Amino acid sequence: MGFYPDLPVSTQRLTLRPFTRGDVDAVLDYRGREDVALYLFDTALSREECALAVQQRILQTSWSAEGDKIVLAAVLSESDTLIGELSLIWRSEDARQGEIGWIFHPDHHGRGYATEAAGALLDLGFQGADLHRIFARCDARNASSWRLMERLGMRREAHFREHALFKGGWDEEFVYAVLRREWRTGG
Repeated sequence: MGFYPDLPVSTQRLTLRPFTRGDVDAVLDYRGREDVALYLFDTALSREECALAVQQRILQTSWSAEGDKIVLAAVLSESDTLIGELSLIWRSEDARQGEIGWIFHPDHHGRGYATEAAGALLDLGFQGADLHRIFARCDARNASSWRLMERLGMRREAHFREHALFKGGWDEEFVYAVLRREWRTGG
């Protein structure tokens, strides 16, 4: 099962589109920040690291095998300002499962953009890719992320305590998920 979505995806205020070479400085504006890197596996990225990351993301627009990622830039439609990124990873063909993730510039937090964008990506996963279940993970301390998962109607399925070393300490991770039949139906 390959998946080759029709891109870009438009929402009320956003365009989710493939990355371009011209996105490096906008990505650096948030991925170069320590506060953004706090809960990511990466450290704050340099301009060169951002350029490499953008180059990789340019090609991540479809799935042909498990583990493939679709990574899209979240852009304000009105101003064409890149404010973040979202990913949808194909985790299991047999179980029809995917994993969603997001990173948004802190200057744009609190306005509903992440909820709007992640909802559109969940639609893409369930309607376009015919997934059965989509899950998300975050550091248990990252309240902004797990609250977003809850706003999306995802349910907390796991709390892994001290399960891995992460940036010099023991990591605590939440796992949330939603099933296709629950998505946008409330239950």
